[in-house]
Order: sequence, then structure tokens, then C-alpha cells
Amino acid sequence: MSKAIVLHAHGGVDNLHWEERDPGRPGAGEALIRHEAVGVNFIDIYHRTGLYPLPALPAVLGMEGAGIVLAVGEGVTEVQPGQRVAYAGRPIGAYAEERCIPARRLVPLPDAIPTRMAAAMMLRGMTARYLLHGCYPVRQGTTLLVHAAAGGVGSMLVPWACHLGATVIGTAGSPEKREKALAAGCHHVIDYRTGGVAARIRELTDGRGVDVVYDSVGQATFMDSLDCLRPMGTMVSFGQSSGAVPPFDPGVLAARGSLFLTRPSLMHYTERREDLLAHAADLFDVVARGVVSVHIDQSWPLAQVAEAHTALESRRTTGTMVLDV
Repeated sequence: MSKAIVLHAHGGVDNLHWEERDPGRPGAGEALIRHEAVGVNFIDIYHRTGLYPLPALPAVLGMEGAGIVLAVGEGVTEVQPGQRVAYAGRPIGAYAEERCIPARRLVPLPDAIPTRMAAAMMLRGMTARYLLHGCYPVRQGTTLLVHAAAGGVGSMLVPWACHLGATVIGTAGSPEKREKALAAGCHHVIDYRTGGVAARIRELTDGRGVDVVYDSVGQATFMDSLDCLRPMGTMVSFGQSSGAVPPFDPGVLAARGSLFLTRPSLMHYTERREDLLAHAADLFDVVARGVVSVHIDQSWPLAQVAEAHTALESRRTTGTMVLDV
């Protein structure tokens, strides 16, 4: 019998239980896969705590994984048994040894991408792709700010943005994380704990401000991020590791220079299969060419996912992390 991490009630990591769970047989349009590794992301914590609602409980968390197709259901043409595949996004259920999933959400892996690496990079890497090409057209001459530049998304977004010709300013808290952000390609790194991020941005940009801010931190950085933007700049709020952004008057955007604000989701940017494949292809390309390096900085056995959640919530992690199955 296959096993999975099952959440029976919202709350702390003690609500995550390692249990036997039959994945069933694939129905029409589905594939049964055996995971080699599973990604861990902050959205998993939001699901565990109930900040982001789940369809029902008990539930298996996890939105990213990679492995081998064991069987396919009727009408499946996207993948075939024995093929290496990866995925990121809905439906949740990755914290399992085996699972059934809609085949249209699976991406075949090229030879250049190891399976375990794919499990660590799909959600973060495709997020970086839509941030750079979907939310704002980053190109030669763009100046941007990345909060948590040494984090999972930041460590992939920074070198990719540099490759596109952007000037990249990052924020990070500890000396270790600032060094990692610089190693990833940041032209400047600001210690956000000292405050004065907006003032430092003005110094670095000769008073102009940046073209776009990528903010996954949320409540603690949101208003300062707006102050970092040039007139008609773009604020991309794509996470809330410090808490949700409270309601605010949209007039704030006008007062700060007719700013644009978006709160994007990978699920929307990759809902159509052709968009999913395009995001994955671009990601595989920059990784295979060495533009973006994927290092698995931390790993745990799937059964010890509670330890991974605790490390991620306490901000003791850098870069990417996986659960080995």
C-alpha cells in the first residue's frame, strides 16, 4: 500500500500524519505516477494553516513533484507509462508516494533535467518565468527589486533577470543570505532589517526608483515596496510570508505615481496546456544552458515533512528544498 502525508485539520505541523493511502487507478484523462521527489513551498504552509482554503479535509498537501508514469487512463495522449514527468500547481496532492493526476498537468522531462532537480524547480522556476515575462516585460535596461532574493523563487529569478539584461537589486536578512544573493547575480543587496529600503533604492537609482518590484514577503514590505517604484512602475505582490497585506485605499497607487499593482498566480498563467508547456520549455532551456542553476539546498524524507515546514516557516532555509520519496 502506498503512503502519503495526510492533513486532518488545519493548524500546526502536528496535524500532518504519515498514513497508508491508496492512490487508486487512473480514470479518464488521468495518469498514475510514482514520485521520486516532491517540492516544498510556502503555499503548502498556507494550505496547512487554512490561510488558503482547501476543497475538503482530510487532504494531501503539496503542489509540486516529479517521478515516473506508472499507468494512464482512457484518452490520455500527453504522457505514457515509463516516462519521466514533473508538474507544479493544482490539484494539490504531491505529498504522496504515488498519486493520480490529470495528465494535462504533467510535463515530460528532457534528458538534461534530472527528475529530483525537476521536483525542486518547477513551481519556483515557472513562477520566475511568469514574473519576468508575464507580469512585466523585463528586458535590457530594466531595473528591478527582488525581495527575499536568496529564497526559492529569488534564487532563480535573479540570474534569469540578469541574463535578460536587467539591473537587479535584492533584499535579504542575514549575511549568509546577502552573500548568496550577490552570488546569484544581484548588482546590489540591501539588508531589509536595517530599514530604509526605499531610501537606499532612491540612492541606487539616482532618485528615479525601480521599474518593477517582486514582493513575496507581503505585509512587512508592501508599502515600502510601493515607495521604491518609479512613476507608473509595477508592483507584483506574489506571496505573503510575513502575513497578508491589509486592505488599503487604491488612491495610494495614484499618490505614489499612478502605479500598477498585480497579485498573480501560477495557476492562471499556466491554466492552458500550451501556456504550461511554454513556461516549462523556457525554464528547461535556461537551466540546461546554465543560465539558472538549481541547487537542492535542503532535503528531508517525505515522512519528515513537518521538519521541512518548521524550517521554512522560521526562515532558516535558503534556495530550494525537496522531500525525497
